[in-house]
Amino acid sequence: MPTGPFPLWPNGAPGAFGTGEADIPTLTPYLPEPGTANGAAIVICPGGGYNHLANHEGEGYARWFAAQGVTAFVLKYRLGSNGYRAPIPLWDAARAVRTVRHRAPEWGLDPARIAIIGSSAGGHLASMLLTRYDGGNPRADDPIERVSSRPDLGILCYPVISLLDHPHVGSRSRLLGETPIREELEAWSSERHVTPDTPPCFIWHTAEDASVSVANSLAFAAALQKAGVPFDLHVYTHGRHGLGLGQHHSDPNRLHPWSEACRYWLEARRFFGC
Repeated sequence: MPTGPFPLWPNGAPGAFGTGEADIPTLTPYLPEPGTANGAAIVICPGGGYNHLANHEGEGYARWFAAQGVTAFVLKYRLGSNGYRAPIPLWDAARAVRTVRHRAPEWGLDPARIAIIGSSAGGHLASMLLTRYDGGNPRADDPIERVSSRPDLGILCYPVISLLDHPHVGSRSRLLGETPIREELEAWSSERHVTPDTPPCFIWHTAEDASVSVANSLAFAAALQKAGVPFDLHVYTHGRHGLGLGQHHSDPNRLHPWSEACRYWLEARRFFGC
């Protein structure tokens, strides 16, 4: 397995404007200590409003998952701030899951235990893949493109969900431009695309989030419930947007309780403790 960032498309990403750092989506692996890997993997989509990528929602999560035995991959996806509109970020997320699944036998991973986690705008990206994945193209020349992009589980942290109702305006404009039409807003509001085949999800938010309304998580959970998809929903009374693992200022080893609730959920689904 690579020990540093590697490009998702070695010969150039589709839709790329150039060959600069901003034009090359990558995955960066974070490996469990030798002898502790349990075969599960997770693709991490940091937040940042499609403007930048928040490190604490990328590397911060990755190191936590690796400590639990899960092989983590931080996705550097292309951003609206660099001119990349929908569907480019979704192409990058889909390619990330396909890559991990295709190379799972080589890397000692279970191709049926690949999760995705996203925070804020990264949560929007993760939720779009959870609802708009595909089974791969069996006729593709590239063997990675023949593989399914469906995550086996989803974890959404204070996610942007709807671009129509209670939207995060910055994320919306960077993804769709300043004047999107209604059809585009509906197409990129993930609560409208949940089906009974959407993977099980863990969702958490805070009620006093002033940047991304908790209504987003409630809407996605309601859509999952209507479709009969298993989910956990945790809404905490207090907490600002962008908490990440929420290390306490006086004790960096003390994490926000969502992490323990998520651990319990993942153990029940054979992603931890295997």
